[in-house]
Amino acid sequence: MRSKLFVPASRPELYDKAVAGPADALSFDLEDSVAPERKAQARDRLAQWLAAPPAHAGGKTLIVRVNGLDTPHFEPDVQAVVRDGLHMLNLPKAETPGQVRDAARALARAERANGVARPVRLLLNIESARALRHAAELAAADPRVAGLQLGLGDLFEPLGIARREPAAVQQAMFALRLAAAEAGVFAYDSAFADIADGAGFRAEAALARRLGFLGKSCIHPSQVPLANDAFRPTDEEIAHAVRVLRAARDAGAQGVGAYVVDGRMVDAPFVRRAEAIVQTAARLGLLSPEDAAPGAPPLQD
Repeated sequence: MRSKLFVPASRPELYDKAVAGPADALSFDLEDSVAPERKAQARDRLAQWLAAPPAHAGGKTLIVRVNGLDTPHFEPDVQAVVRDGLHMLNLPKAETPGQVRDAARALARAERANGVARPVRLLLNIESARALRHAAELAAADPRVAGLQLGLGDLFEPLGIARREPAAVQQAMFALRLAAAEAGVFAYDSAFADIADGAGFRAEAALARRLGFLGKSCIHPSQVPLANDAFRPTDEEIAHAVRVLRAARDAGAQGVGAYVVDGRMVDAPFVRRAEAIVQTAARLGLLSPEDAAPGAPPLQD
């Protein structure tokens, strides 16, 4: 899920175009991008589309950002959009474990009512100082939580923090990444509002990848290729990861716990990172099945 494109639920003419595009995931928005008087109509149109085959034709990860728990729209949103094929419900402005558990219970009710076979997961938006401080606790509040998503605009703007201040961005990212790691879920990066600033988007996405984020939110189709490129393992990283896994295989056979690959000491944590890189590369078609397999023969340099 290198890229996640926001699609306003009030714009049904964009649904099929988004499915045909290059984004790994689509996040249909019933919250901020939909005016109050259009929320019911947007909800109904999105529910109808999610129940039809074209929604699932592209193999995308499908996500819906619903309205907050404290709004009259939350329950109708959940009941309408929780269908077979929906992967995640994006919960905005969660601040307490109780809210997360309430959302999980609403999901369970909607699954039973709509005959959904595969449980829908939760993606929690971290958009306030309180939520960031308790992010690990929120992520661990219910097994349905799959990840934490940083919302820098909502987090920074009310506090007078500049959205583009590098030190603030890096600290917020780092705090969220550690919270996600503590809870055993993924961390996902914030949206970048300046659509015309491709260089700024690339720089922030590159920072997010270095900090271990899964991918970056996109508010415009032009940002999707930038995110896909930023979160693609480089050829050098892939080749090194393959060599690490082969060395790990050989070291395991010899009972060795730490060894040297490409002049660098390697042990279990580095092997886990190499495994993740190889899995990503294989999923993106950047590795042959032989190179992706743990028992593959040595690379021909």
